[in-house]
Amino acid sequence: MADARMNPEAPTAPDHAPTFRKDYREPDWWVRHVELDMDLDPATTRVRATLRVERNGEHDRPLRLAGDGLKPVTVEIDGEKARSGMEGDDLLVEMDRDAAQVATEVEIHPDRNSQLMGLYASGGLLCTQCESEGFRRITFHPDRPDVLSTYAVTMRADAEKFPILLANGNLVEQGKLDDGRHFARWEDPFPKPSYLFALVAGDLKANRDRFTTMSGREVELNIWVREADLPRTRHAMQALKDSMKWDEEVYGREYDLDLFNIVAVDDFNFGAMENKGLNIFNSRYILADADSATDADFDAIAGVVAHEYFHNWSGNRVTCRDWFQLSLKEGFTVFRDQCFSQAMTSEAVKRIEDVRVLRAIQFPEDSGPLAHPVRPESYIEITNFYTATVYNKGAELIRMMHTILGPEKFRAATDLYFERHDGEAATCEDFVRCMEEAGGVDLEQFRLWYSQAGTPRVKARLIRDEKANVARLQLEQTVPDTPGQTGKAPMVLPLKTALLSAQSGREIEERLILFDKAEDEIVFDNVTEPVILSINRDFSAPVIIESDRSDDELATLAAMDANPFARYEAMQELMLHSLLPAARGEEVPPADPVIEAVRRTLNDDTLDKALKAEAIRLPSEAMIGERLEEIDPDQVHRARSTLAEEIGAALGTELVEAQAIEAAGDDLSVEAKGIRALRREALGLLAAGEPEEGARLAKALYDRADNMTDRQTALMILSGLEAEERQLAFDAFYERYKGNSLVLDKWFALQAAAQRPDTLERVEKLVDHPDFTLKNPNRLRSLISNFAANQWAFHHSSGRGYALLAKMVIEADRINPQVAARMVPPLGRWRRYVPDRARLMKEALETIASSEGLSKDVYEQVSKSLG
Repeated sequence: MADARMNPEAPTAPDHAPTFRKDYREPDWWVRHVELDMDLDPATTRVRATLRVERNGEHDRPLRLAGDGLKPVTVEIDGEKARSGMEGDDLLVEMDRDAAQVATEVEIHPDRNSQLMGLYASGGLLCTQCESEGFRRITFHPDRPDVLSTYAVTMRADAEKFPILLANGNLVEQGKLDDGRHFARWEDPFPKPSYLFALVAGDLKANRDRFTTMSGREVELNIWVREADLPRTRHAMQALKDSMKWDEEVYGREYDLDLFNIVAVDDFNFGAMENKGLNIFNSRYILADADSATDADFDAIAGVVAHEYFHNWSGNRVTCRDWFQLSLKEGFTVFRDQCFSQAMTSEAVKRIEDVRVLRAIQFPEDSGPLAHPVRPESYIEITNFYTATVYNKGAELIRMMHTILGPEKFRAATDLYFERHDGEAATCEDFVRCMEEAGGVDLEQFRLWYSQAGTPRVKARLIRDEKANVARLQLEQTVPDTPGQTGKAPMVLPLKTALLSAQSGREIEERLILFDKAEDEIVFDNVTEPVILSINRDFSAPVIIESDRSDDELATLAAMDANPFARYEAMQELMLHSLLPAARGEEVPPADPVIEAVRRTLNDDTLDKALKAEAIRLPSEAMIGERLEEIDPDQVHRARSTLAEEIGAALGTELVEAQAIEAAGDDLSVEAKGIRALRREALGLLAAGEPEEGARLAKALYDRADNMTDRQTALMILSGLEAEERQLAFDAFYERYKGNSLVLDKWFALQAAAQRPDTLERVEKLVDHPDFTLKNPNRLRSLISNFAANQWAFHHSSGRGYALLAKMVIEADRINPQVAARMVPPLGRWRRYVPDRARLMKEALETIASSEGLSKDVYEQVSKSLG
């Protein structure tokens, strides 16, 4: 087998040296217990940390404690002054004994912490974010995930400014102090790595509830927010209780503390953080009501709440040995939250949504300069590997193992995993080994999914032998080269495959094919009539399928396949048959097959409306681009717009009827959400074909809307039209919600995503808007990240879109390198574009690279993109 190990060759700056997985070794010193004594104040917080350390093995190496911008005030060993010194940011303490109490004291400044890592101030709160290496910004500590400790935390603060003091674990003592201050002491009995440490101090109120576990224990549940936001926490609380119940029923996992706290903060780099017993959330994933949140927002809140709760076992009780194993906790937990959301909503529609995200974000990542395996081999800055590959593709690996083992054996395997590794820092290999042992399968070749980057491509051809009454499925797979990896071995691909009658659409046979060779032929016996291939049903493997199915065959699948995902997939492929030639500048086939398939879907009363909405949704410009050798953004946009216009013009009556169905705005049932989703897609197609009618209906929808979903749909339609209704609606929206920061993010995002020739100019002006700020990650992403995802506007022929992104990355890097680095990838795929765009994209990257004082976060992304 060819060696496909990652061997990055990008140049590195002296202080930006990479870390390699092969160099892992256990820590020299264990930290068994951490005692924190903290005087909290936004300007200056004093932190005294006492670590109970033990030597690991026979050696005479000093105790190395990581720091980031810290200066020790005192360093003591067992109460006496220690011999210590600094090596860069790290504190080295000479040790002459095998076990000791090592105490340090530092002062930090939360109100200056714009990176939002460590302890920082946000909207009157003091809060923490420690994953992955933020704890070293609070105090000196090994700060690595394989060092697990119990924690006790004593906090003191002004009682009026910070009446609520929260930390991990259980509240064991609290009381008043002199001078208007008070204290609280928290103890967490479960050993945890430092990245799971958390505290919050502020003026907060709680939505309180209780949950009874399967063993009969009562757990107190609290969601802490500003008092005015309490009514908008009901959905999140219900999602928490639903996820606790689901995890007991599906995985047998019970919550282990008597208290579970969630806090919502406005300034947060991530969606949320699973700190043991004290989850800290970006406000956008907690606060919701029908007036301010869309159906997608409600679904996202439920999914993220579940995700962070599920981490209590898949991430906290069993954590990762090192950061190369990040997908051990994240891929597994994403799979768990996806399955939870499937159970709570529509299974088929949720699967379609997850695959769409994978294709929109992870597939481009896998085919670009930042491609990396699910378990990377090296990194310069670990936060750059919180990627769709680690999370979403990692979840697909778990799903494939679930498919191969089946539900019962998979459950037995996860039981074994949790029991064997409870309280440990484990590896991806540990997880796969449990799958093998409990499932009775050999997953040696399957392990390549963890080490090989790239999206496999599968060519499938079905040939029917009428004389022998058999059908032969010929399969061929290739795994493309990626940076540092060539000559890759075939992967194990579990392909759910069926044959359908070409005449009736009746399913003749379904089987799970484990395709693990470069080429193979699968024989179906007793095939006595013409058949159609339905392959990779439910997206059972994260691959790109290339088949020779005709428009007629795809139309039959789209209309009759019993597998809902396969119906959706057939419609997407049918649309791509029309879109790809147009995007290449080739002769375009008639759109009649697509139009007729959309008409049939709209008139099919057996389909639920949410599935109809997904089926008639055109492939995105990004997905079209992924199928091209070279991307011309103008041609891709023209191809998609033209097909939408033709469908809208031909099916005006059907689309008007589809968008006219009503549902109560506060109804979050699957049916009601499906009605609103179908309205969005139908109105969008109608507006493409009949702009004046589309503008009229969209403005009427905006005026009568009793929920944010319909209001946002109306604005989205209007944003791309030349109509006076557009500005009227946007102005009204701003005036109504200018005091609500989360909804104002939508106002920025809708304009950044508008399919209009002047979107670039509009975004350039919005950068100077009084409500725009680089300091809040949500606001920055709402405008700049949405603009960079707008294929047509971002890739403006002038290159000004690239220059704007480069400018924003450089400015954001001085404030929050982690957020800035995540904005670089849209420029990194410059090699995939036509020469004029490629040159301008590369120049924008070079502008960033030449900026003085570039963080290692951004440096890594840019250097790999240029390398």
